[in-house]
Formats: sequence, C-alpha cells, structure tokens
Amino acid sequence: MKKLVLIALGFVMAQVHAQNNVEWDGKYQLQLSDFQSNATQIGAVDINSIHTASSLDFAFQMSNVEFMFTKNFNAKVISSFKRDAASIIATDSITAKYLLNFAQYEFDLSELYARKLRKEIYDKKGTFSDVSFLQVVFNSIQQQYTEDHAMASKNTNLGQEEEKLAAIHSAVLQNINELPDFCKSCKPPKKAK
Repeated sequence: MKKLVLIALGFVMAQVHAQNNVEWDGKYQLQLSDFQSNATQIGAVDINSIHTASSLDFAFQMSNVEFMFTKNFNAKVISSFKRDAASIIATDSITAKYLLNFAQYEFDLSELYARKLRKEIYDKKGTFSDVSFLQVVFNSIQQQYTEDHAMASKNTNLGQEEEKLAAIHSAVLQNINELPDFCKSCKPPKKAK
C-alpha cells in the first residue's frame, strides 16, 4: 500500500511540474495567463518589465562507457518556459501585448540556441572525447544566446518596436527550420565516411 501512495504522489508531483513548465514544441504560443508569478501586474504601475523565464538547460547522467559511445545528446538539451517564474509588469494592456510578443521571441530564441548546442555537441563529440569539452561548448552557446537576447531587447525596446521585433523573430524561426535534425526528439543523420 505504501508503494501505491508513493507512486501516486510522484505522479501528482510530475503533473504539477508539467503544468508549470512548457517545453518548446513549435506549436504552443505563450499567453498572458502563462505569466503566473505574483509580480505580474497590468495597469496601475509606472514601469514596464518582463521576466520571461525561458531557459536553455543541458543535463545528463551516464557512466563513462555510456558517454564514450553516445553521440546524440538532443534529448538532454531542453528549451522551456517556467510559468510560475514568468512575470509581466506593464502600464497597460497594449504594452503587455508587446511584452508578450517579446516573450514569444525569446522562447523561440532559446530553442534556436538549444538546436545550435545540440548540433555543436554532435559535431564535436568523438568516441574518446573528454566530458569537459561540453562545458566549454555550453558556455559559448549560452554567451551567444545572452548577447542576442540583450541586443533584441535593446533594439526593439522590449518588443514595442513591432516591425523590428517581427523581422528578428522571423529570422530566428527561419534559423530553427534550418536545423531540423537537432530538435529534442530528432536523430541526426550519420556522417558519410
């Protein structure tokens, strides 16, 4: 009976976690209701701010032997959005919509860099690679992601310059489509010898 209770509790915890996290799938579009932090407020404020809580995560656990013979790490790199950590503070609903559009751009940007990370790992991972190379690759991709996000934030005034945001967002979506073998569930083709 105790096992049944623990399994049920684990299932409930997994459901709560799943409801809080949205993994990028190319279909889901963020809504204002996804910004569930207590800090979220639209109207009756003097500032505009956004914390999108989009992230690029990479984690794995395996033996040295498993690592040696693993080439595809696509499933270990995750682009996600955390609802309970996301907040929008906007002076009005129009500004909130601009911020929401910027958040969607950032969510898509995190997937682009997830794909770049997956590809970089795939391209550089050899049979006898040392695990330490992964940190260097991850740090480099993370820095590029942060820089692109900061430039977009500055150049679009957090999405309030709609045409500029639409142009860079379109470029991000095109770049995602140019890396079809590096989605989370994809298996890249083997290189020709």
